[in-house]
Amino acid sequence: MNTPNTSRAFTVGKTDSGWARKIVDMPIDQLGDGDVLIQVEYSGINFKDGLASTEAGRIARIDPLIGGVDLAGKVVESSNANFKVGSSVIAHGYDIGVAHHGGFSQYARVQSSWLVPMPAGLDSRTAMMIGTAGYTAALSVDALEKAGLKPNTGPVLVTGATGGVGSVAVGMLALRGYEVVASTGKPETAEWLKQIGASEIIDRAETSAESPKPLERERWAGAVDCVGGATLAYIFRTMKYGCSVAASGLTGGTGLSTTVMPFILRGVNLLGIDSVQTPIAIRRAMWTRIATDLRPSWLDTERAQVIGLAALPAQLDNILAGKIQGRVLVDPNL
Repeated sequence: MNTPNTSRAFTVGKTDSGWARKIVDMPIDQLGDGDVLIQVEYSGINFKDGLASTEAGRIARIDPLIGGVDLAGKVVESSNANFKVGSSVIAHGYDIGVAHHGGFSQYARVQSSWLVPMPAGLDSRTAMMIGTAGYTAALSVDALEKAGLKPNTGPVLVTGATGGVGSVAVGMLALRGYEVVASTGKPETAEWLKQIGASEIIDRAETSAESPKPLERERWAGAVDCVGGATLAYIFRTMKYGCSVAASGLTGGTGLSTTVMPFILRGVNLLGIDSVQTPIAIRRAMWTRIATDLRPSWLDTERAQVIGLAALPAQLDNILAGKIQGRVLVDPNL
């Protein structure tokens, strides 16, 4: 195919009149370094994208920046024999959408060392239904199981359950036979959460409540925490003996007020989850699992909202305000 000279893209950055979010025609030769050019079919909206779209978020490290920390599409140019023209790929993490132009663009140029070949059983749409958020959920489930979590040992708590990480974690845990308890501040989503795999819904007010007690009744055999702050402190107080929490989020704050008691009296484990700098071999293996034994049962039936570049400002504001349910996909060609 003939590659155009420009790529329609959504950029953020400083202008003479202040911080701006706008759609531009970016010259293809200004998409950054990389040995593979991808025609983007879908990207997704992540909390980090919301932060990167604002000056106060202090995430964008180039100016202007094409946002979008994840993307999926087809290779249109490649100097790496392992990624042939026409093949489907996934890219996320590393510098993408932060210090390197990302997925909110018709085309993206990236390093082949950042690419994941599309696993059998996924396509660009379903891969971005999972996206960075779902990949983080997969890392969380994998870490919990490596730490000893097994079905039938008790309920597993998922906080921020309507968000990208939380909703995929609910589906993955349910698929693997766990009793999933979903915490949310949106009671109107209870039925949807049950449809994607939750067996019980509890109010966010309960899981974010502060307490002077260093320990409370043991409840959780495991937890996927997408919130942090007071919620993570609550989880520590209520974990079962020897069990673990996988923590990946900070929407509830970066501070953590807790004691050593859960760790030294109950042997609780904190598993830190980072999806950005995962070595590529681990990343590719995890995506193979996402396409097989971690594939949520709702992946082919759940209908994602798909938007074009012009709708990005409103949706980026929504994710920062906690108003997005599940995943919102971006088709840069709309």
